[in-house]
Amino acid sequence: MDVQTATIHADIRTDRLASSTVVPLFAATLFLSGFLLFLVEPMAAKMVLPILGGAPMVWNGCVVFFQLVMLAGYGYAYLASQSLPLRRHVIVQGFVLVAPTLVLPFMIAPGSVTPPAGNPLAWLMLLLALTIGLPFFALSTSASVFQHWLSRTDHPAARDPYFLYSASNHGCLLALASYPVLIEPFLTLREQTRWWAWGYAALVALAGACGLVAYRRPVAAAAPVETASVGEHADRPTVTARRRVRWLALSFVPSSLMLAVTSYLSTDIAAVPLMWIVPLAIYLLTFALAFGRHAERASVVAKRALPLFVVPVALCIISNVREPLTAILMLHLGAFAMIALNCHGDLAKDRPDASHLTEFYFWISLGGMLGGLFNTLAAPLLFHTIVEYPLVMMLACLLFRAPQAAVVTTLGGRAAGMALPLLTGGLTAAALLLSNARHLVVPVQVAALTVPAVIGFSQRRHALRFGACMALMLGAGVAIGNPGGRVLNETRTFFGVYRVIEDPTGRYHGLAHGTTLHGMQALAPARRSEALTYFHATGPFGQAWRTLPRAAAGHEIGVIGLGVGTLATYATPGQRWTFFEIDPAIETIARTRAYFSFMDACGDRCRVVIGDARISLSRMPQAYDTLVLDAFSSDAIPIHLMTREAVDLYLSRLAPGGALVMHISNRHLRLAPVVARLAASEGLVALHQIEIVGPTAPEGKSASHWIVMARSREDLGALVADSRWSPLVAPDGTPVWTDDFSNILSVLSLR
Repeated sequence: MDVQTATIHADIRTDRLASSTVVPLFAATLFLSGFLLFLVEPMAAKMVLPILGGAPMVWNGCVVFFQLVMLAGYGYAYLASQSLPLRRHVIVQGFVLVAPTLVLPFMIAPGSVTPPAGNPLAWLMLLLALTIGLPFFALSTSASVFQHWLSRTDHPAARDPYFLYSASNHGCLLALASYPVLIEPFLTLREQTRWWAWGYAALVALAGACGLVAYRRPVAAAAPVETASVGEHADRPTVTARRRVRWLALSFVPSSLMLAVTSYLSTDIAAVPLMWIVPLAIYLLTFALAFGRHAERASVVAKRALPLFVVPVALCIISNVREPLTAILMLHLGAFAMIALNCHGDLAKDRPDASHLTEFYFWISLGGMLGGLFNTLAAPLLFHTIVEYPLVMMLACLLFRAPQAAVVTTLGGRAAGMALPLLTGGLTAAALLLSNARHLVVPVQVAALTVPAVIGFSQRRHALRFGACMALMLGAGVAIGNPGGRVLNETRTFFGVYRVIEDPTGRYHGLAHGTTLHGMQALAPARRSEALTYFHATGPFGQAWRTLPRAAAGHEIGVIGLGVGTLATYATPGQRWTFFEIDPAIETIARTRAYFSFMDACGDRCRVVIGDARISLSRMPQAYDTLVLDAFSSDAIPIHLMTREAVDLYLSRLAPGGALVMHISNRHLRLAPVVARLAASEGLVALHQIEIVGPTAPEGKSASHWIVMARSREDLGALVADSRWSPLVAPDGTPVWTDDFSNILSVLSLR
């Protein structure tokens, strides 16, 4: 073999080796990009959620910001791919990726910003833009840019680079799964941001290697060849306006439904912290499956399983079925998974050739952003409840297309196509009207709705008819409603949905935030001034109030959280009570005498300060003889009110001899160990009582868990000798929660 031949063979081996490393290189880059992208999302949300009270809408607002920036990233990728030669695009992208290093590591500390009163959505968007906007934009360009680069090389995989999207989504999934389990429990937020910055530096290095491949191995632009879908090899149609609208609709539904199911489950089913992670993980998983190797099989499973989930979910939504909790959660999440996989599978099948790759991702991103805007901006203005959930599910049903082999005509021809959906909707409306008029119990309601549900399910093999049946069934539920009691007022704000309800007996008014009752008042004149629910005079709070030396005898009383103003019944002549409330709508409800009269009866002795409690309290010059913490976001106390910095603030505003009283009743969080560790770290004496309400308890009294803390035993008075109260001791190993560190997963309890 001569030298020239050996050189040629060596070059061939080198080219083969280089080609064999190209796909792993691009896949690893996209995987790391997706990992960092969805690692920064919970990090940023964790920074801002406590500042804004921990409401589900805060997370939805964060998601909208991420979607807006991702749309900007995909828009840049599309324009750059169309207007720049490949090598120039590589250089420009290098500047885009390096620029964020100027603002890393980022940090949003609770004390460093002051949220505005009222709806803080615009403030939140600006805050996120100024802190993580640049890094997130750079990351959001990666998925389409790197796939575009590969499609413009001479590599064999250039024909269909869409498989790399699956690698990106797997990175996103790993980030979501690892954050609450491996990152949050062991690293403070500052440590997380530092490690994230190092990860971003690694991404820049990998991106540079990808850029080098694209720079050295470009091919001349060729006539586009339509990409075959997974499992198919048929030619694709051209990219038309109708096709783009379909891409928009198929990406709008899963995005909107992800936020809607998060709000619905967090508000109306179970106010469980970190609930938002599960729908988001499902959303990403369906993307990974739709663009992965087993896409065809996954799509068939989704189409066949979708009716099995959607029909019972529609029944649950319409009849307000909320138990058993685990089964209901799985049912709603399963329906969302099947709908998202169905939509994303149809998107993957309809993907264009590689020359339209960046445009395809742009339209997907635009649809996702529109879904987020609909839920976060439009829905709170248009609807008083989480109506967007059944509405988007209706749209998903109308977009549903059954497997081709299963499309058959059932129960008659064209006449049935109109009659059966109308019959389904009519029977649903009749059942709801009867149920509301007769106050039927839930099992009877479900039984009455079974007939229309069975009719709809029978049409599952005829996609359009099934979609119309379910859409009209859900539409009847939205139009008529099933409140489970007479709704006197429904108010929806950035912080949640509030319902003032009169119980079926007509003897009580209550304020509900999702599944949590935030106060109740008896309508009988003799009981109008009686403190009910968690604040009953015979309960832990009533005991503490009568026993603590600086409580009933004190002058200044501070309460974090207003509710319906029940605690105002304890105000005595000569006292001044200050309630700190983040949502102005709550004060409006509490001061409306037609609903509740506690604040009206208290008069000038009670005032309300609107705004975040920590910020408002820090501005108060006076010291309080007793501070009561009764702040809830649905069923969870905002984290930033239970950190060492928060307790330091409470103590700085607590008069000598005063006490801090905390209400920690909760169905899903074991908060006592956290508070015990905080008390120990501050050298405080703490007692607690868990009161279980039995059948002989006074009517209107609720079970509750209260903690009382003070600087010394003397400040607790006779409460230390009360056998109903026991010392609060922190278990070994319980960490101190700070503004920089908290671990929700360690105290989470699903029951």
